[in-house]
Amino acid sequence: MEVPQLGVSNRILDSLPAAEGALLKPQLKTFAMVQGTLLQEQGDQISYIYFPMSGMISLLAVMKQGQSVEIATVGREGAVGAMSGFGPRHAFTRGIVQVEGSAARISTAHFHEAMKKSATLRETIVRYNEGLLAQVQQTAACNALHDLEQRLCRWLLQTQDRAGGDMITLTHEFLSQMLAVRRTTVTLVARGLQKSGAIEYKRGKIRIVDRRKLEKRACECYKVVSQQIDQHLPGAKG
Repeated sequence: MEVPQLGVSNRILDSLPAAEGALLKPQLKTFAMVQGTLLQEQGDQISYIYFPMSGMISLLAVMKQGQSVEIATVGREGAVGAMSGFGPRHAFTRGIVQVEGSAARISTAHFHEAMKKSATLRETIVRYNEGLLAQVQQTAACNALHDLEQRLCRWLLQTQDRAGGDMITLTHEFLSQMLAVRRTTVTLVARGLQKSGAIEYKRGKIRIVDRRKLEKRACECYKVVSQQIDQHLPGAKG
């Protein structure tokens, strides 16, 4: 479903000079992102590049037996599939809408043509992809070394940064898939955070009550990833 106007800005698009933005604008189509929508499947050829304006997209690594784990998230600071602008690419991950919002998309063919005409656009995408790779690497270390409460706090902070607002619509089952743990384990940790006054959870909705408490309980990875985004994609934050 297309939407007439962009709800919030996208940091990559905002960082481009007017001439480079003009190369993309006629071909960008905005649409409403519905939670659970599959945007790209692992192994398939990438057809579109997505620029979230609000909400959040999860990038999942999928195993042969169907298990999946989240390796990165993309919100209004970034894009999904942007490296296909350099030529045909197959997706390394599954991309799924995790938090509803709005986004702009452009076909890989049109994006490739714009990339050929603009060195600035090419450099911007390369820099962003370096930042995304840093996030993937940090997430791998985080999943291996940090306990679930730290990881959940980090994840909630990142989600709030990308989605905006205090309310996040997510079930414990969905969270367990993202964090690669059992649903009952997520429930126990979430109850502890609720008891501490950091969050409230009810009927598939998580409300962040005290962000400072989450920051204190989160691992170092939250700040590391945020710094990597700022380092690789300068400009005003979304």
